[in-house]
Amino acid sequence: MEVHEDASSVILPDSELGTTAPSLRFSKTCLKNVFSVILLFIYLLLMAVAVFLVYQTISDFREKLKHPVMSVTYKEVSLYDAPGIAFYPGKARLLSCKHHYYDHIPPLINPGQPGVIGCTTQRINYTDPFTNQTMKYALVVQGPRDVKKKELVFLQFYLNETDQDFSAIDYLLFSSFQEFINSPEKAEFMKDCESSYSSWKFSGGFRTWVKMSLVKTKEEDGSETVEFKQETSVVNYIDQRTKPRSDQLFFVVFEWKDPFIQTVQDIITANPWNMIALLCGIFLALFKAADFAKLSVKWMIKIRKRHLKRRSQVMNHIN
Repeated sequence: MEVHEDASSVILPDSELGTTAPSLRFSKTCLKNVFSVILLFIYLLLMAVAVFLVYQTISDFREKLKHPVMSVTYKEVSLYDAPGIAFYPGKARLLSCKHHYYDHIPPLINPGQPGVIGCTTQRINYTDPFTNQTMKYALVVQGPRDVKKKELVFLQFYLNETDQDFSAIDYLLFSSFQEFINSPEKAEFMKDCESSYSSWKFSGGFRTWVKMSLVKTKEEDGSETVEFKQETSVVNYIDQRTKPRSDQLFFVVFEWKDPFIQTVQDIITANPWNMIALLCGIFLALFKAADFAKLSVKWMIKIRKRHLKRRSQVMNHIN
């Protein structure tokens, strides 16, 4: 007689009953815990990077505030404000002065003889700003304006005798001849110009060609200073007068170098709004990372408690 047993009545061993499903659940829980720990370390690393970026951003901003960058811009013009040219001829005498265009200077007909003075001139006496005792005599001439037509000013001076081994005439350039004309105190105006601008020389027996360029500098307080830069070329003058002469002739040409006014100013490249936006983004990332880390820790604790609870239930069932 054969006995048929029902499959549902078969009793499985305890090892087959209690190890398969719990071990599978335990492996998944372990993987989740490991993954959560890895994510936590990644976010902690990102938080450290964010803190470093905050420190570096603030340090760079403070460094840029201490060291502004020099900015140079060029503005093209067709007409300059006519500069003033102040000559200190001493015993020399102005023979001729004329404006020419397109770099064309016709040959002198009677060098050493008085000619046409076609320039606006002004003579002024004032005390030396550095000694306040010596009287100085200056001949102020209106400079060229039309840079598009290459306007230039050509002057000729004459010196009959000199007690020095060499002869030269001092001159200085200032920004506006019209300001000099409109100034009620021309002597004080010239004293301020001599204190602010550099002076140069041109020698007798040569034709000196001066090409000027204008540089404006904007200071931190908003004021603006003007400086002239010049390129000078000297050509020897061949005196073709018939009789030997002991006098000296001076020839000088003033012309604008180019139609560009150079403006120089210090600018701070650090933008406070960009820095504030960057810091807000970094702090937002920090808060998000801290919140995620907090939730991850809570989730890990919750999973750990659940695992311990299930384990205790399984142990109670086995017992």
